[in-house]
Amino acid sequence: MTDSIRLAVDAMGGDLGPRVALNAAYSLANDRALECQLYGPFDVLAEFAPISLSDSNETPCVHELDNGSRMVYHHAPEVVTMEDRPSQALRHKQQSSMWLAVDAVRAGAADAAISAGNTGALMAMGRHLLKTFVGIDRPAIAKSIPTAKADCLMLDLGASVKCDSEHLIQNALMGSVFMESVAGVENPRVALLNIGSEEIKGNEQIRLAAANLQANEALNFIGYIEGDQIYRGDADVVVCDGFVGNVALKVSEGVAQLMVQEMREAFVSSWYGRIVGRFARPLLRKWRRQFDPDRYNGASFLGLQGPVIKSHGAADELAFRSALELACEQVNSQVAGRIYRRFEQEPF
Repeated sequence: MTDSIRLAVDAMGGDLGPRVALNAAYSLANDRALECQLYGPFDVLAEFAPISLSDSNETPCVHELDNGSRMVYHHAPEVVTMEDRPSQALRHKQQSSMWLAVDAVRAGAADAAISAGNTGALMAMGRHLLKTFVGIDRPAIAKSIPTAKADCLMLDLGASVKCDSEHLIQNALMGSVFMESVAGVENPRVALLNIGSEEIKGNEQIRLAAANLQANEALNFIGYIEGDQIYRGDADVVVCDGFVGNVALKVSEGVAQLMVQEMREAFVSSWYGRIVGRFARPLLRKWRRQFDPDRYNGASFLGLQGPVIKSHGAADELAFRSALELACEQVNSQVAGRIYRRFEQEPF
């Protein structure tokens, strides 16, 4: 077990409660040997855990699985809520499940931390406990999205509402390293999200970042990309500030939900629709497998000195397992170390 991946899981984050985190963790642990450290109040976790957690003083509590995996329960008396301000959580929730999960990575007791809880609080704790690498001012929230050709990494998705040109350059470099190490893309195409493809388009920060990226031989910078090009697969890494990225992502999710809803209604609203739906079912199943949002659950806080993964708050067990698998991929591919070495070798 010394070589297995150790995941620190905030079991109290998310809209659906600890059942999701525990079931997802056990599902993954039954399929591959690893150690899942589950943090939360024992009186709450006891309702969903398959072992007794009656005494919070007996922590940690270990559950050995038949395949060699270990489920390690840690009592965390506090919980970070969605209403907590990041600054308040940072000062007053140091015994929370979120804090203790991230701190396990800092202490070297875990290889990655995963939470579906308050994004701002998770970012604040990550920056405070793990710090960023030298040369990186702020972490960036990065997420893979499906396109017509292959997956594309988009960042930042909300960590920094305002980014200057230097932050955009840092995000471009981190995104390129991620796609090389995790997705195995050689010489990934990096683009800046803009309102046009012409050189004169965009604000001053965008234009300055583009000029510096164009001159940097360490990146395969292909210029600007517009919103309608993202899902064509014209770039492997799409870089933007957190405000634009978050809006673009939420709009995309809304459009996808609208399409699914409209198709469902079309296929049940009339006898003709029901007939067409029956013949279209295999194609729809294929489309759902390819673009299922559960497959893409999990955003990475790139730039921290240790992997931290943010799951969607409304994630079900399948989606939360995807976030756990993403954490494993980052540990195996040593993304944090690769980002550190790239910035050490190619400082901007």
